[in-house]
Amino acid sequence: MIRINDIIDKISDYYPDADLDLIDRAYIYSARVHDGQVRLSGEPYLSHPLEVSGILADMRLDVVSVTAGLLHDVVEDTHATENDIKEMFGPEVAHIVSGVTKLSKLTFDSSQARQAESIRKMILAMADDIRVILIKLADRLHNMRTLSFQKPKKKIVIAQETIDIYSPIASRLGIFWIKKELEDIAFRYLQPDVYNKIIEMVDQDKLEHENYIDMVKDRIQRAMDENNIRCEVQGRYKNAYSIHQKMIKQSLAFEDVYDIIAFRIVLGNSIPQCYEALGIIHSMWKPIGKKIKDYIAVPKPNMYQALHTTVVGPSGERIEIQIRTEEMDKIAKSGIAAHWSYKEGKQVDEKANKTYAWIQNLVENQESFTDPKEFIENVRIDLFPDEVYVFTPNGEVKTVPKGATPVDFAYLIHTEVGNQCTGAKINGRMVPLQYQLKVGDSIEIITTKGHTPSKDWLNFVKTVKARSRIRQWIKSQEKERSLSLGREMCDKAFRKHRLNFSTLSKSEKMLEVTAHFGFKFFDDLIASVGYGKITPLQIVRRFEPKEEDEQTQDSFIGKIIGRVKKKHINKSGVTVKGIDDVLVRFGKCCQPVPGDSISGYITRGYGVTIHRSNCVNLLKITPDRQIEVEWEGHSKETYPVKIMIRSNDRRGLLADIAAAISKLDSNIIDLNTKTRESMAVESYFTLAVKNTEHLFAVLNALNKIKSVQEVKRLDVKMP
Repeated sequence: MIRINDIIDKISDYYPDADLDLIDRAYIYSARVHDGQVRLSGEPYLSHPLEVSGILADMRLDVVSVTAGLLHDVVEDTHATENDIKEMFGPEVAHIVSGVTKLSKLTFDSSQARQAESIRKMILAMADDIRVILIKLADRLHNMRTLSFQKPKKKIVIAQETIDIYSPIASRLGIFWIKKELEDIAFRYLQPDVYNKIIEMVDQDKLEHENYIDMVKDRIQRAMDENNIRCEVQGRYKNAYSIHQKMIKQSLAFEDVYDIIAFRIVLGNSIPQCYEALGIIHSMWKPIGKKIKDYIAVPKPNMYQALHTTVVGPSGERIEIQIRTEEMDKIAKSGIAAHWSYKEGKQVDEKANKTYAWIQNLVENQESFTDPKEFIENVRIDLFPDEVYVFTPNGEVKTVPKGATPVDFAYLIHTEVGNQCTGAKINGRMVPLQYQLKVGDSIEIITTKGHTPSKDWLNFVKTVKARSRIRQWIKSQEKERSLSLGREMCDKAFRKHRLNFSTLSKSEKMLEVTAHFGFKFFDDLIASVGYGKITPLQIVRRFEPKEEDEQTQDSFIGKIIGRVKKKHINKSGVTVKGIDDVLVRFGKCCQPVPGDSISGYITRGYGVTIHRSNCVNLLKITPDRQIEVEWEGHSKETYPVKIMIRSNDRRGLLADIAAAISKLDSNIIDLNTKTRESMAVESYFTLAVKNTEHLFAVLNALNKIKSVQEVKRLDVKMP
């Protein structure tokens, strides 16, 4: 366990004039309030805040950050309050601790809602003070280092969340050493067999690789010395997760991954010398044209700068080489933390603030999402690491996610530009709105005044901003139609009972009726009538209550039940708000199985359709027609689910896959395979499984089969 003196020594090395008294007091306070608490490892709980603060000191952060690191769990796990922290350590420390603190003291409907709200609060605080996420990353890193003490299921949940949320955040912030360690640890728990296989194969040739690294480094160093370029040449291994991702994306066997070893040339702070060094490398070894990337002229969004090239090196081996200055190297290793300098005061410099404007955009994009499951899914999309650089007609560089379309770009410019988008020109030529933007594209959006978004756009837009704006427009239009229909229906119903709807709608009684049905505004009540969620008769009866008619106040659900034959027995394994006799069917688009988070969609006369909560088609559905559903506890049914297996072709592969599926008591309903020229095979299966645990066991078994590179569940229909 790291000691407080070790942390103080680290801070003193990079900031001799630091106010160490604040850290001393935080250590004493944290030790006192955590006294008697232990971690799952058996160590005193104090070891965790100490380790977190040690990581922050390694990142060379300020005293306030390290102090907040020592206190980051006291509000959540002890009797301490935010006011206590504010009084003892100041408002700045209290603000950061508040942003890092999870919401475990509040009540939520589910663990997923708790996770969503915790991440939402973290993002909001991070937009206000970037140090919140730096401490959160340090906290997650130490928790991942001690993940072995968690229960098996908890390990999987934490590792998946790390891959989905925290690793992409570290990447977007440019803190690559944390990103790589988080990925490798998570990978080790999510796919242990694949991880161990890659580590074993890397270790097999380690001695040979070490000799090769020394030889290449020596040749590069001599060439630079001969040209009077002072530099340091480094050789390194790629992390296991990066190797695995490359194998998947390019359908490669391990033996075909050429850049397991990469080289880096770090020279002084002269940018022209970077290009000179690149020329020297290309004069030594033949470059591969498409592999030359200039991130100095066009930096990555996280401020990363370097020249990348791949050359055919000694022995005909391809080698990847990065060239950058010492300052670029510092930023590449530390990202945003490199800009947290004492000389600049307590705030990140203006350049860094502009670079991380994406955080504010992320906050704005999430404001309209109240469903925690949808929120989490959209955060993942916003953190998607692959990005494409495109140009406006004026030559301004814009960054969009990989797969983004002209419609996404239009909404990036302005909501009105997106709403009125009718066409696009790429490099001067008209293209469909579904066109996927490529690096270097020059894009011009064509708008038509009065044009409105199309619901079909939701099938291809990539960005959360575009999707949310389109859905907002659709919802507003449907609300207007429902409001008009609702007024008409209520007017007829009230006249039938000799009541004046126009007069009563302005009365105090109508305000009471509105509140009775759970609405704040009268228009929302009437719109719900148009949607079919409330009948006009229900509102009429609040003005003319009759005992014999109370049982006729059917909701929209009641109408559905009435249209379904009573002989129907629900064997779906799903309960709709506790009602049994309602027709239930499953969406073919996402194929939910027990254990999935699900939501229902009310269809007039056809019962309730069940979708997975993150299904793309569910996003197109009016939220007012969604209804709460849940899995029954002990369903014995099996459910179809589509999976894809990517592998290298070999004799007996299909037999091994079928045997693994059969051994786990699953059944193959459908099968389709494609073999590419590279001998990579993509196999699409529809399997019958009992629940997500059963599915996970099958996927895990398939991952262990020789030559299998990737196994994943599909969310869409098979090609």
